[in-house]
Amino acid sequence: MKPHRALIVSVFIAASCGLAYELVMAALASYLLGDSIVQYSLVIGLYLFAMGIGAHLTRYIKEDDALARFIEIELLVGLCGGLSALFLFVAFGLAAAPFRTLLYALVLVVGTVVGMEIPLVMRVLNRDGADFKELVSKVLTFDYLGALAVSLLFPLLLAPRLGMARSALLFGILNAAVALLTARVFRSVLGRRYLRLNLRGWLVLLVLGAFFAAAERIASFAEEQYFGDPVVYRRHTPYQRLVLTKWQDDIRLYLNGNLQFSSRDEARYHEALVLPAMQSAPRREQVLILGGGDGLAAREVLKYPDVRRVVLVDLDAEMTEVFRRSAELTRLNGNSLAHPKLQIVNADAAQWLESATDSFDVAIIDLPDPSNFALGKLYSVPMYRMLARRLNPGARVVVQSTSPYFAPNAYWSVVATLEAAGFATAPYHAYVPSFGEWGFVLAAREGSLKAPERFDVPTRYLTPAEAAAMFRFPPDMARRPVKANYLNNQALVAYFAEDWARFSR
Repeated sequence: MKPHRALIVSVFIAASCGLAYELVMAALASYLLGDSIVQYSLVIGLYLFAMGIGAHLTRYIKEDDALARFIEIELLVGLCGGLSALFLFVAFGLAAAPFRTLLYALVLVVGTVVGMEIPLVMRVLNRDGADFKELVSKVLTFDYLGALAVSLLFPLLLAPRLGMARSALLFGILNAAVALLTARVFRSVLGRRYLRLNLRGWLVLLVLGAFFAAAERIASFAEEQYFGDPVVYRRHTPYQRLVLTKWQDDIRLYLNGNLQFSSRDEARYHEALVLPAMQSAPRREQVLILGGGDGLAAREVLKYPDVRRVVLVDLDAEMTEVFRRSAELTRLNGNSLAHPKLQIVNADAAQWLESATDSFDVAIIDLPDPSNFALGKLYSVPMYRMLARRLNPGARVVVQSTSPYFAPNAYWSVVATLEAAGFATAPYHAYVPSFGEWGFVLAAREGSLKAPERFDVPTRYLTPAEAAAMFRFPPDMARRPVKANYLNNQALVAYFAEDWARFSR
């Protein structure tokens, strides 16, 4: 391969790798710390700032050393970037140091060395008398093409198939391969330094390959340290990090590190979520569930024999598939996701509502907490107004609404949002040992709302007396004046972050 062509290929691969590390660290920050917009903004901003530092530092590299330093930088980028995701998983699991400090320090280190790549390539190419306009054009063209390639491959193929740790290691291996290729093509120019650089390149490649082979075991160890229980299933889907743990008879589901249920007490949560709305609805033939991809809410709905059809809308097909096929999980959800009355739709809840034509007697909203703006839109006034258009007269709606004790401003903002959308509300709460006090809101466009005086289906937790107590709030969870959640202010996301920050580790 001609030297110039080899360097242009190197630019394409290096650009792909550089963007990949940025995406990996931003995604991990979002998964592990929440608030995706803030984390993406901070990581991208710091990364670009660090690249500027790296570009500036290249001015101190002598012209005769530019080629050798480029090869060394590629090896350093491969090591730092390739091991970045695995390092962050282990650091988060072991809690050995403040995780945010380690994250942002790693972003600065990787960004700095990545920022040195392109200036060094241009200096090597320019040294041989290349036309400067053509040089800049080629380098930047392949730089941007590499960025485009990885921006498509990473979310659609690599992260779902390989996971974060192995995706980062794969790009680290590519950086090492670029270093080896460049050293081989320019071996006559490098002279005696070629053997030393070649040996380093193969050593880095061997290290990264070994970590790639062991990545799943290392990530599993780190996650078990964090979750405290053996991890029996893990998956990076295009939308979230899905982890299932099991200890004795306790199965737990975590999405992006946040507990969604424990099999020991999930009946408390799901009976409290579903049964008040189902029991108080004048009709319940057509039921809509937004979220609830684990099938546990559907299990409670399908207890009622007069239910004719259930539409479950959950964004993540991986989620519904694992809870539909696993024998252990189908025992937990009563095989509800394979029930002939139930239809699964894998789509964004808001987009599905915009195009839906069916109408429903009961709507159960069991979505993840509004920890970021993407989820916050699903708790907004426009969202609830769209839902209202899909409801039959007298229909009942229930929304899981985070904790009125730990996140009171966020909880009462959900209530205010439903009311701003034209619903009458009946807030209530239940004690779930895995979560503490948890909040729900029963809502309707018409008709009176009150605690059910009986339950027509078997229950493990709820009784009429317990239901009546759920609709009463003690003074430390009493209603407070908060804003409704509109798309242009996303007040709920801010409330949620502020409330839970008081209890974060």
